Amino acid sequence: MNATEEEIKAILVENDRRNHQRSAPYHPETGEGAAVGERVVLHLPDAPIPLQYIPREMLDEVELVQGLRRCGSLASFIEKELGRPPCTHWKEEIWRRWVKVRIRYDFEFWAVMFVRIKDKMGDGDVPFRLNRPQRKLLVRLESQRRARKPVRLILLKARQWGGSTLVQLYMAWIQLVHRKNWHSVICAHLKDAAAHIKGIYTKLLDNYPAWLMPDGGAPRFRPYERTGNTSVIEGSGSRVTVSSAETPESVRGSDAVMAHLSEVAFWPRTRQRSPESLVRAVCGSVALLPDSLIVMESTANGTGNYFHQECERAKRGESDKEFLFVPWYDIEMYALPVDDPAAFAASLDDYETTLWHRGATLEAIAWYRQKRKEYADHADMMAEYPSDDVEAFNHSGERVFDIRQVQRLRENCRPPDRVGEVYGQKAFGRESLQELRFVNEPAGKLQVWALPDDAVRVSGRYIVVVDIGGRSVSADYSVIVVFDRYWQMYGGVPEVVAQWRGHIDHDLLAWKAAQIASFYHEALLVIESNTLETEHTDGEHTEYILDTLSDAYSHLYARASSETIRSSAPSRWGFHMNRSTKTLIINHQIQMLRESGYVERDLLACYEHDVFERKPNGSFGAMDGHHDDILITRCIGTYICYSEPLPVIVDRVPRARRHPSMPLSEATM
Repeated sequence: MNATEEEIKAILVENDRRNHQRSAPYHPETGEGAAVGERVVLHLPDAPIPLQYIPREMLDEVELVQGLRRCGSLASFIEKELGRPPCTHWKEEIWRRWVKVRIRYDFEFWAVMFVRIKDKMGDGDVPFRLNRPQRKLLVRLESQRRARKPVRLILLKARQWGGSTLVQLYMAWIQLVHRKNWHSVICAHLKDAAAHIKGIYTKLLDNYPAWLMPDGGAPRFRPYERTGNTSVIEGSGSRVTVSSAETPESVRGSDAVMAHLSEVAFWPRTRQRSPESLVRAVCGSVALLPDSLIVMESTANGTGNYFHQECERAKRGESDKEFLFVPWYDIEMYALPVDDPAAFAASLDDYETTLWHRGATLEAIAWYRQKRKEYADHADMMAEYPSDDVEAFNHSGERVFDIRQVQRLRENCRPPDRVGEVYGQKAFGRESLQELRFVNEPAGKLQVWALPDDAVRVSGRYIVVVDIGGRSVSADYSVIVVFDRYWQMYGGVPEVVAQWRGHIDHDLLAWKAAQIASFYHEALLVIESNTLETEHTDGEHTEYILDTLSDAYSHLYARASSETIRSSAPSRWGFHMNRSTKTLIINHQIQMLRESGYVERDLLACYEHDVFERKPNGSFGAMDGHHDDILITRCIGTYICYSEPLPVIVDRVPRARRHPSMPLSEATM
């Protein structure tokens, strides 16, 4: 880090501020430094906790809370409000009443006073005092619950800081303090993991005071209706059902209003079930009520899976759940002393400087520098100790496209302006290319971000690329994408302006692609031809589709001149994908993402970049259970966009429509 003396001084001042903030007093017994809610001071000199910082909402408890504030002590309250002598019995009784009120408003107080958990640094049990990441999570949960909203959250975890523990104990707090007959479900990727989470609850009940229960009886689990996976809490009536992604059927009909879904990224996807169906099975009964809860949490397990997609949806605000990620440097234990802070600040490398700007202290960075020595590859370190949610989803596997560059690709994605179809006089043949028109249809398969621009005629402006899929619903999709190359004439980049995706007979697909290409100013039509060249089924003579199409549409892409094609074999029409050409276009696409070489509009294209990998045999393809049809059109399309001659303006006659706004990118700048 090439920092000036003044910059280093500023870093040291800011580091002191960060450390001071992190070491601020936190005493949940009194409420000092509490994470949730505005606090007011209450002094009761004869109470077991004389000085307390109570939630302001407690002032609504007129009889007890306001009475104690007026009187100033337990003894005075007993004398003035109850008309009794302030003996030990009545002091104990009023204190217990006070505690029962406070625990309804103050989870942190309830947790440290009445919950014991295993000490990770030793063999015994300790009071549950929330660490800094747990307090962040609690704030998000309580902000929804206090607003009387259903609690919905998706948590991306970084290592073990007790996120699952807090979620489970938060649910227990609602069942023991706020609600009766309020049933919950715990579902993890493995039975043992779900049982471990329930074990946290069992330890809580084993140490929980009977006088806090409504009936005064000792709380404990007992089997519910002879079921092995469901227990009922005596005195509360609330049930706790434990399940796993291995046996999701056990939670159907559980009537749960709270669900804790743990390690969702590791839930299996098989022919019989998927993570989506498992979530529906577990959460199907959870109503949209205050105090209802669904928390989906997991450490990352690669990209493109259900959990990754749900996190992305939540980050974009498209999900019912809020998104939360806690970086490693927010965890207290990840820090080392720094002997010479000024010299250390001056020695920061580029990545460590990035950590500093994200909010890490110098002491946390010192720990990271030391820990990093254990890993031969920094990517492995980032996967284990992610600094942001992008690093968390990165992994040391064989993904092809850099995750940060894919994330940058998402920045220009947005819903289409129109959805519909392009129609001609007929569905196929020469007449299908006559009287073309776009028709808005909500169920149409053509997404349009920009219609053809008639303000000026540009030769070679549009390129249409086709990847041929299967006919059945379960097969790969067929995809037609339209690229606009207008701004390449001025040093800009091409952008995606339309896309058709669906299942259709291959001959009809070819004519549909020709219709879209003709509609976009007689665009160059590039069809990935492998399927048509190798298919000989159903009597369709599909090996002649491109040759037939070429007679009606003159702007068909060829791997050689049209004269050569007509004099030899029709199979030379289209883009042929083989091991060599596939490697070529994938390497080109890697460059496109690195250099922001085109503007993407479709989020599904970004997902397919995320799940594209190099297989153990050296080939390329999507991860199991995923598609790469959209991605292949991008790989072919961007390669053709930069291989063909630049567009040329051929008609400058002003028209009613204006030029499109120029798509910005790093390459443009």
